Amino acid sequence: MRPYRDPLVLGPLFRDEGPGESRATTAAGPDGPGGPGVPAGPRRSDPAPGDPDTLRQAPVRAAIPRPAPPATAAPAHPRTLPAVLDPELTEHPARACSGWWALLIAALAAGGAAVLARFEELRPSASPAEAWPLAVVACCALLALAALCGLRRGRTGQAWSLTLFGRYRGTIRRTGLIWSNPLPRHTRVDVRLRHWRSEPLCVVDSEGTALRSVVLVVWRVRDTARALLAVDDHTAYLRGQVESATARVLSRMPADSFGPEPDAPETLRDTEAVGDELTRLLAAECKAVGVEVFSARPLHVEYAPEVAAAMQRRRVASIDARHRDSVLTSVLDAVDDTVHRMSDRGLVSLDDYERKALVKDLTVAFYTARGPAADAR
Repeated sequence: MRPYRDPLVLGPLFRDEGPGESRATTAAGPDGPGGPGVPAGPRRSDPAPGDPDTLRQAPVRAAIPRPAPPATAAPAHPRTLPAVLDPELTEHPARACSGWWALLIAALAAGGAAVLARFEELRPSASPAEAWPLAVVACCALLALAALCGLRRGRTGQAWSLTLFGRYRGTIRRTGLIWSNPLPRHTRVDVRLRHWRSEPLCVVDSEGTALRSVVLVVWRVRDTARALLAVDDHTAYLRGQVESATARVLSRMPADSFGPEPDAPETLRDTEAVGDELTRLLAAECKAVGVEVFSARPLHVEYAPEVAAAMQRRRVASIDARHRDSVLTSVLDAVDDTVHRMSDRGLVSLDDYERKALVKDLTVAFYTARGPAADAR
């Protein structure tokens, strides 16, 4: 049998120990852990090595697995390209000046060379005193050539992108006659607002029905450095992203709702919502290559030719069913109102059989007057 333990001794032994408290019984003081007058005893948290209950419970406690903390599911976000692929590849202005100064310098250099050629004898010589006119004329010719080769015409809505040995050197967005360094390669980039009408795209809706969709995209080049160097062809990249985004957006909703009319139908007929989602997705995908998308709107969404006839019959049947349901509801309301009025005013006194016959006759009469027969007439 287990020895009897005083409850006054066991009470304070179940208190929680802090990380800095000693587990030895001698650290409780001469009067014990319970205060003066209470003898110190073994703690329940430190059982005796020979306790049989402890020996039996130790393997069981070790075998019980601890529950793992619940894993927090990461929110699902659509994977898109980062806003900047290369931080160093960002548009910045290149050095350029007015082209009229270059024309003035070229004219002065050409005039000086002509004057020297008129009044001095130009011939190669080993003596510097006799060879300086030829050197001055050569320098003037090189200066005039550099001034004329660096002339460019800047147009509104277009920019010049400069690259030297494959490295981006800047972009010129000035208009008019300009002069820039003639050594880099100058590439003209159209930065005007542009729109692109896609070809009929083959997509499917959320129910797997084949569709044909045409999308109108309004866009422009915002960063010329990324548009030219971050991608091989930014226009081809835009066309590919339009096809991908259209397939992703249109596959989330059905093309039509053939059931009962809900309060807020979510179908592809809601072109405003579809266009907003398509614009948001395209803008996020094209930002990394310097293309800014202002709007992407589906011009029309229609069924593919192979399923158009079947879906048209299904839609007509759905419209007819809703029409019949609305007519039947109005007829039943009219019959119920007529029967109650006749009964309340005491015009007729009917039993169950006569009431059923009257309801049947009124229903046939009202439905014939409001149903498909009336529409045919």
